[in-house]
Amino acid sequence: MRDFLRSRRARISPGDVGLPAGGRRRTPGLRREEVAVLAGVGVSWYTWLEQGRDIKVSEEVLDAIARALLLDSAERAHLYLLAGLNPPQARSAPSVAASPEVRRLLDAWSPRPGYIRDRHWNFTAINDAARIVFGYGETDHNCLVSFFTNARYRVVHRHWAETAPEVAAGFRADAARYPDDPEFDRIAAELAEVSPEFAELWARHDVAEHTSAVKAVDHPEAGTLTFDATLLPLPEHPGHHLILHNPRPGTGTRERLEQLMRERNLVASHPG
Repeated sequence: MRDFLRSRRARISPGDVGLPAGGRRRTPGLRREEVAVLAGVGVSWYTWLEQGRDIKVSEEVLDAIARALLLDSAERAHLYLLAGLNPPQARSAPSVAASPEVRRLLDAWSPRPGYIRDRHWNFTAINDAARIVFGYGETDHNCLVSFFTNARYRVVHRHWAETAPEVAAGFRADAARYPDDPEFDRIAAELAEVSPEFAELWARHDVAEHTSAVKAVDHPEAGTLTFDATLLPLPEHPGHHLILHNPRPGTGTRERLEQLMRERNLVASHPG
């Protein structure tokens, strides 16, 4: 705590926060008393905080200090953790289209399937391999909805019944990160009306976190394809994730996948 707060105030000049310079300073940045004034707390209390003493700290005071020190969201969360508190809930961010850089990554990932979904599990980008392997069509706009309503996906997914509870629980866990966002409830309510399986699973209120999984499909042309699926967050777009599927070693998936995509004229040979 001491080192973090000292380093944050050392990088701010009085002019950055609308204070007069006040003559020569022995050390760069703001003085402790200036931070205390800006945050609306006592100088002694702030000094104790910076010294790491065992004092009671509220979220409101930490937010005031974060504003005084011009902390960004990552630094604010770090301050909370240093004070022994849980960071604030993530703020809702609008869904955004995939950047050109990430789209190029998806294209380069082919012939392996990949896609991007936003915090509501809406697809924002899908490569051709994902459409061909998993049967996603032009009407598939949401990963959760497609899992429970896309008949082709359900048929080819070898472990659909075993995976369904994890999928519903994962969506509920994501919804909990945005308690003030009604879109999660809307998606779940509309899906429950058309999918009895989802309605039953959603009513359980199970939650689960997962960043990786094994996904197996029985493709009508290529046979069984088994992938290690990895979910990677995109920090510049909170709530958005890149999901990449890599052929599982020893299953023959890579060879069958490349043959399938070659027949569709959508692949040049990829090493490894």
